[in-house]
Amino acid sequence: MNTHAVSNQSPVFEDINLFELDKPLQNILTHYNANWDSNVMTSYGKTLGSAEWIRKGHQANNHAPIFHSHNSKGQRVDEIEYHPAYHEILGLSIAQGLTSQPWSTTQENAHVVRMAKTYLATQNEAGTGCPITMTFSSVPTIQNNFPQADKWIPKILNAKYDPRNKPYFEKEGLTIGMAMTEKQGGTDVRANTTSATPLGKSGRGELYSIFGHKWFCSAPMCDAFLTLAQTPKGLSCFLFPRWTEDGNKNNFRIQRLKHKLGNKSNASSEIEFDGAHAWLMGEEGKGIATILEMVTFCRYDCMIASTCFMRRALSEVIHHIRYREVFGKKLIDQPLMQQVVADIALESYGALAMTARTAHSIDQTHSSEEQQLLRLFTPVGKYYITKRASPMIVESMECLGGNGYVEDNILPRLYREAPVNAIWEGSGNVQCLDVMKAIRKSPDLLNNLISYLEIGLGKNEYYDSALSTFKNKSQDLLSNEIYARQLSEKLAVLIQANEIMTLADDLIAESFCKSRLDNPSSMYGSSTILHAQHIINYSMNV
Repeated sequence: MNTHAVSNQSPVFEDINLFELDKPLQNILTHYNANWDSNVMTSYGKTLGSAEWIRKGHQANNHAPIFHSHNSKGQRVDEIEYHPAYHEILGLSIAQGLTSQPWSTTQENAHVVRMAKTYLATQNEAGTGCPITMTFSSVPTIQNNFPQADKWIPKILNAKYDPRNKPYFEKEGLTIGMAMTEKQGGTDVRANTTSATPLGKSGRGELYSIFGHKWFCSAPMCDAFLTLAQTPKGLSCFLFPRWTEDGNKNNFRIQRLKHKLGNKSNASSEIEFDGAHAWLMGEEGKGIATILEMVTFCRYDCMIASTCFMRRALSEVIHHIRYREVFGKKLIDQPLMQQVVADIALESYGALAMTARTAHSIDQTHSSEEQQLLRLFTPVGKYYITKRASPMIVESMECLGGNGYVEDNILPRLYREAPVNAIWEGSGNVQCLDVMKAIRKSPDLLNNLISYLEIGLGKNEYYDSALSTFKNKSQDLLSNEIYARQLSEKLAVLIQANEIMTLADDLIAESFCKSRLDNPSSMYGSSTILHAQHIINYSMNV
């Protein structure tokens, strides 16, 4: 009915280039000499920001995966039916090298480039990120611990997506999943009861038979999975395929799909092993050490995903306030709104700066100092950035008012997605205790990190004061586990501030340091944000 004219609404945020809008990301790629793929990045940003592909992201989440245990003739198939958009998005990501590029290119700083592409991709759809992350993260573990790696790695790195439920040797491209936790143990995987016995010889690369269960098996349509099971020598790591070498379905069953708060497009499942065939990865009894590298990369990807949620929320907000008028004035010109939006923009930029610095450390494989920094960057960032995403998205919803709360908008989906990154691969307490454990085990880690942080001395009075206070109190914070979160939070903010002072202009650096280090407020917009309009303009490349 023609009851009224629609006015004072911002245009739908689509048909935009997610890369060209993002000045902080562009500057980071330039800073790390990682803009050698910038033409591809520009094209990718345009594709992901198009109305067509934004619609695919909604479709993949509005039509949840369906589990089919048997076919029409009663034969066990254990198949997951996805909306076609899910396969299209996953195929696009794999073609862009999100599962393979750092391992298959000779270009320098490839992890920074892959971080940027993942950051763009996840702004469109996050559920496909689960198989992307696990496939990417599995490569070093398989290469270093599996004698038959030469049969698998070329197909994992082939950048071709093949969704068919077929044996790995009949496919050109493969994806890898992971199944670690059990009902009784959760994070404490040493409590796992799933057992494995050799089918013939025992040892690295040999076939074992697995009996037991997994409470969480992520992305159950992957071609193979890394899992943990008990052997006489202790917890061990295995690679089990969906199909055995003789072309038969492997003896594991999907019991059901998890009904989750978010991450709706991605199937997460419970499974049982009934004599499933699996190859031993590494040595018996060293399962945690074997799978740890994969877990570390998964934690790093959680940082990327949460960073991207913040960025997409920020983009929606700035787009909205540039058009919406309230009380006769555009929202972007309202002083208090400027404070709130500039504050969440600083949150977004701080997360991106720290995540990019982590990617840079990953690239520096021959630097012992960088690998030490990486040992702390990953758990600190995984804890802090994933925790900050949810409240930042809530504030972004509020900036859009009722429009931000309805499902036509992407913000509710981002809000439901955000908690999983804090939970998956070790929740907050696990990360913070890992930080404390690492420093206690090797005090040089903290000394190296402080040397890195001292690079920023003399650039900002609030930073200098905060770093001095931290150095004076660091041993007290390390004295008791109850301070583990405080330790990690203080490190996270100092790392972000140090990076912002390196990457951004003086106005943004001053704003970040004052708002985060000089009596910060827990509420966005409550601390005085200097140069608010400049921060907003910079964030959207205005």
